[in-house]
Amino acid sequence: MSDPIGVSIGQAAALYGLVPSTLRWWEAAGVLPEPPRINGRRVYPETELRRIGLAYLCCVVGGMPLDRAALVTTGTHPNQEWRSAVREHAGVVQARIARLRSALGYLAHLTLCPDDNVVRDCEHLDEELSAHTPRGLLTEENLVMAARTLPLTPTRPRRDETTHDRDEIPAASDRCTVCAGALVQPTRGRRRIYCSSACRQVRYRTATRHPAEDLP
Repeated sequence: MSDPIGVSIGQAAALYGLVPSTLRWWEAAGVLPEPPRINGRRVYPETELRRIGLAYLCCVVGGMPLDRAALVTTGTHPNQEWRSAVREHAGVVQARIARLRSALGYLAHLTLCPDDNVVRDCEHLDEELSAHTPRGLLTEENLVMAARTLPLTPTRPRRDETTHDRDEIPAASDRCTVCAGALVQPTRGRRRIYCSSACRQVRYRTATRHPAEDLP
């Protein structure tokens, strides 16, 4: 398409390294308005290309949830409202950075261990478990004694006596499958597997390596 007033959805997506389905997804989520059409095909003029760029900054660079990014991109919300949404998400990012710094610090510390078999030989492992895991809340001398003091949780009674060893079935992950960041699961509906639209986009772009299609 070479219409002087705008470009096709494939060209608009390619401008930011996206695929057309991402723009349709953002439209469905309210981050982008549906653009004008010519002969049934979407046409993106300069203004809408700028809006896509802003959506990229919010969703991919900033990792904002789509509903919060929409407050910024649509241009229909007062400055104070959308800036409040940005500040709120910045706080979430700051907390995530703090967790990652803590993780990095511990991993750097762990690399100093000289033992081949950490479980068997590390003389500091018990201290690390007490300092960095819930085991530290218990005063018992060893792990077996500590574990024996804990009651089975009400939601999983007598699992060791069931036909199937349910203790061997892992719980649904509460970590993002891309960045391993913590997830806040909804009380209803499908469980989340990505912490942000940015991580969802990273996984999508990794899984889809076909050329962008120019479809309406």
